[in-house]
Amino acid sequence: MRYRYGRWGGGADPLAPPVDLRAAVDELGREIMEGASPSSALRELLRRGVDGTRGLDDLTSRLWQRRSSIQRRHRLDGTLTEVRRLLDKAVEAERRALFPDPSDDARFREAQLDALPPGTAAAVQELSSYDWRSEEAREAFEQIRDLLGRELLDQRFQGMKEALSNVGSEDVKRIQRMLRDLNSLLEAHAAGSAETPRLFDEFMRKHGEFFPEKPRNVDELIDALAARSAAAQRMMNSMTDAQRAELSALSQQAFGGIGSHLSTLDSLLQRLRPGEDWTSSARFRGQDPLGLGEGAQAMADLAELDALAEQLAQSYPGARLEDIDLEALERQLGESATVDARRLAELEKALRQQNILERAPDGSLRLTPKALRRLGETALRGVVDQLRSSQGSRDTVSAGAAGELMGSTRPWQFGDTEPWDVPRTLRNSVLRSGSMSLDVVDLEVSETEHRTRAAVALCVDTSWSMVQDGRWVPMKRTALALHHLVRTRFRTDALQLVTFGRYAEAVDIGQLTALEGVWEQGTNLHHALLLAGRHVRRHPDAQPVVLVVTDGEPTAHLEPEGDAEFNYPPLPRTLTKTLAEVDALARLGATISVFKLGDDPRLAQFVDIVARRGGGRVVSPDEEGLGAAVVSDYLRSRRRRR
Repeated sequence: MRYRYGRWGGGADPLAPPVDLRAAVDELGREIMEGASPSSALRELLRRGVDGTRGLDDLTSRLWQRRSSIQRRHRLDGTLTEVRRLLDKAVEAERRALFPDPSDDARFREAQLDALPPGTAAAVQELSSYDWRSEEAREAFEQIRDLLGRELLDQRFQGMKEALSNVGSEDVKRIQRMLRDLNSLLEAHAAGSAETPRLFDEFMRKHGEFFPEKPRNVDELIDALAARSAAAQRMMNSMTDAQRAELSALSQQAFGGIGSHLSTLDSLLQRLRPGEDWTSSARFRGQDPLGLGEGAQAMADLAELDALAEQLAQSYPGARLEDIDLEALERQLGESATVDARRLAELEKALRQQNILERAPDGSLRLTPKALRRLGETALRGVVDQLRSSQGSRDTVSAGAAGELMGSTRPWQFGDTEPWDVPRTLRNSVLRSGSMSLDVVDLEVSETEHRTRAAVALCVDTSWSMVQDGRWVPMKRTALALHHLVRTRFRTDALQLVTFGRYAEAVDIGQLTALEGVWEQGTNLHHALLLAGRHVRRHPDAQPVVLVVTDGEPTAHLEPEGDAEFNYPPLPRTLTKTLAEVDALARLGATISVFKLGDDPRLAQFVDIVARRGGGRVVSPDEEGLGAAVVSDYLRSRRRRR
């Protein structure tokens, strides 16, 4: 087998390494732990890009630069300027031909030329029936008709101007037949005729050469024509009133009278595709004149740039980078931009395929359980580094009927309450006596393992002060670390996460991780303890442990009808109802430990009361030591119970 190697022709590098997914995941985790939601963290990552790949912000900036360049460089009166030049050329050539002729006819013709109206369109209309003496003048005037026809066609049919560089009489007839047949096809389609598919096939057989995009059905044909026609209309909207009037009048002078056919076509397309942008305009302030076809292409480019900017913004529901039109992006910004967009799309796709991010039913992004475990591992690792002494098993083996069977047995002893192992007891009797007469020495009991089980409620303050004072991220890290510890080491424990601001809510770890700080007044510890008590009551066989992280005294409580009453400083009723829930939890045997953030003396006084009445303690860690303090207290509670 032989191989040939050649120069790399651009595009995506086939030998380029894949996107560094680990770095991307680390960056996502860093953004999320700093308080960003998964959606905003991914948007930030894609906006900035990754090593070697430009982000969406860079691509969007290049789009706006190109858009601005088109408008700053060009103006839209190119066709009018060219028609005026050809008209002046024709008139000047005719004057040169008439000047040496002394006849009255020559003077009359000169008078006709002198009396031409100043407007370009009116002058062309006036000379449409003029019998030119000069062959050069006649050719220049005919060029006006040809130019107008080619520009009008190029305005509606991309590339037609180049295809009709030399317009003969047969070409004009072919174009007239095509426009008549096209309008007939669209009228039949608009009327809902069942003959439309047959008419379309017949039309494409006869006139397919005019449509290089090769539409497969009448709807694709209409879509292509409507987009171009709408761009032509937006170009007209961008002109001055005088320029529009001039072009409207000049269009009637195009070869073969195609102006009327195109006017009918535009009306049909507006009726069939009202959703196209037929009304907007743009401001062009450059010096480079554009013809009708070039102007329509410029308007189409502006619309394409706007659509690409919307795709890159990813601001609509369910947005994905796979939505980006790569062909349009390459047309506007070149191949390198397409490579960057494709790599960003591959990164987003890889994050889903690696089970890092997933779409929620409402279209928003969220972290998968796998990603949450990874973040939990990171958070717990930081906590363990601070604790340095969290080893030891919390399992205890004891005799108790409520224990879990271990699969082994032992001879019965006085005081044992484990269940008998009947098959082994009968076997011992037969082996000892050869009969089924039981004796105390035959008895064997099943060994059981008694495991302490806890019902843990972690109540975290989510009022605005937590965000304002930089405690939002440590709170999330603490919840992640404790959640990961319980789920991996102490799986029989029941952990409930409760957030409380103006109201309290039981949330899962994914909701808490994705929670964004919002301006909300109120610290409703009363509602949080109500939910904690409900969790404890659902697990009557478990040791109740309540952990509270807060930076402010209670300023809200829940009324019987479900409304939250807020007041600062706290109302006596708020404090009374909150302490009543502390007492209720204490009666259930719960220990309530409070992790006080900040130096508010009123908060310190209140949490001391809670700790005394709740049988717990008060810990005043700094923000960085919060996670270690909470996990340490949880482990201490388990060791004390054991």
